[in-house]
Amino acid sequence: MPRLRKQALQLIQKVVAEFVKHVCRKKNLPQSTVEAAGGKIFTFGSYRLGVYGPGQYTACSIPHLIPSSYLPGSDIDTLVVVPKHVVREDFFEHVPSILKRMAPRDAIQDLTPVPDAFVPIIKLELSGISIDLIFARLELPSVPFGLQLKDNSILRGLEDRDLRSLNGTRVTDEILELVPQQKTFRTALRGIKLWAQRRAIYANVMGFPGGVAWAMLVARVCQLYPQATGSVIIGKFFFLIGNWKWPQPVLLKKIEEGPLHVRVWNPTVYSGDKFHLMPIITPAYPSMCATHNITMSTKEIITRELKRGKDIADKILMGQLQWKDLFAKHTFFTEEYKYYLSIIASSRTKDAQHVWSGLVESKVRLLVASLETQESIAVARPFNKGFDRVHHCHNEDEVNAVLNGDLKYQATNTKTETTDAVNDPTHAAAAQGDAERMAIPNGNGELTTNGDTEQTIYTTTYYVGLEIGQGQYFHIGACIR
Repeated sequence: MPRLRKQALQLIQKVVAEFVKHVCRKKNLPQSTVEAAGGKIFTFGSYRLGVYGPGQYTACSIPHLIPSSYLPGSDIDTLVVVPKHVVREDFFEHVPSILKRMAPRDAIQDLTPVPDAFVPIIKLELSGISIDLIFARLELPSVPFGLQLKDNSILRGLEDRDLRSLNGTRVTDEILELVPQQKTFRTALRGIKLWAQRRAIYANVMGFPGGVAWAMLVARVCQLYPQATGSVIIGKFFFLIGNWKWPQPVLLKKIEEGPLHVRVWNPTVYSGDKFHLMPIITPAYPSMCATHNITMSTKEIITRELKRGKDIADKILMGQLQWKDLFAKHTFFTEEYKYYLSIIASSRTKDAQHVWSGLVESKVRLLVASLETQESIAVARPFNKGFDRVHHCHNEDEVNAVLNGDLKYQATNTKTETTDAVNDPTHAAAAQGDAERMAIPNGNGELTTNGDTEQTIYTTTYYVGLEIGQGQYFHIGACIR
């Protein structure tokens, strides 16, 4: 698999170089400009950090770690950097066709452009490898293969979307530069990511830290214990982060001033930054808070999980427990809550459902914040993913039953899938708040006839676990308007 990933990225690099030349020729630029234009890809996220799954934990130095079959895979986040002659419209118009022409036959299993996203993206499956292509245009006449992105001066004159696209690679590279031992950092990060995923506290859109935030927390612990092994870093992680004096920010280095008139995280200047409950600040200019979505309830859950992790890690180091105890699956649906609130997004077409469910997902955190204002609710914890289902109904009474949570009409030939497993790019874009800019398909599809009149209903259900204060009564209508 590592060889296939490398080959896939090599092909993407060739495609990008050909794409840039193709656009320059179409614009009748001089041949010397065409040849010098260049174009380069950069990876970021889990792949660049070296914690790409699945199968990454089998070589981990932590003994008795969870088998790799438990580990989720991830896309290879890939930044496409082009010179000033190439614009975003060129990217979406030409890259798909050039990819199809240059890729081996049948190598592309899926290719989905999402041009209206907050960070516009082309999502593809190439020889079994999932790759996300992000576009960034520099105000430079050429992008040579040796170009690096660390210099802040390359940010001059960029649009906000290009700045956001570059941020992923710049932050990832800074993290790797700022840790004393990359091998130790990767070992510890693999363990912490697995722990966060197993405990259902890994999802930025739902108010929990995302991958970059967890990476920065582990990096900070590595800085404070530069000679420690991976297993020691994990133990220290729960002690140090579990006792962190929030809202004191977690910083990997001093916040930089830079050449641009852009917002940099600063609670003394921006009043909104004062309300960040667990600020974890990105190290690359312009620095921003990676955890601005955290609410009072999700902070409480994270704090509890850190305490649980510390207690178990201490016992592991004393030989009383094993690592598998730390990575035990959450009990959100089985033990932790007596009351649950379910939010059901539904559509009559699959395409509409991808966008609509993403929009609903983006609002769950706001619902949680509203629930927290109710005196009777001690904690409102959102589950970190939704559940996609398909139902077959024969009349409106059955449809209404489905919309009220009845699973009696769920299709027997399709299984329930979580939104992260489906990993639909239009859903993900809408969940990040892009639904207002996206063309939403009509969700009121016609009845389909298949022997009997049968109507297909697509639903995505989100769950919020509720802790009611002692001696309190709760009325849901008080916080839903």
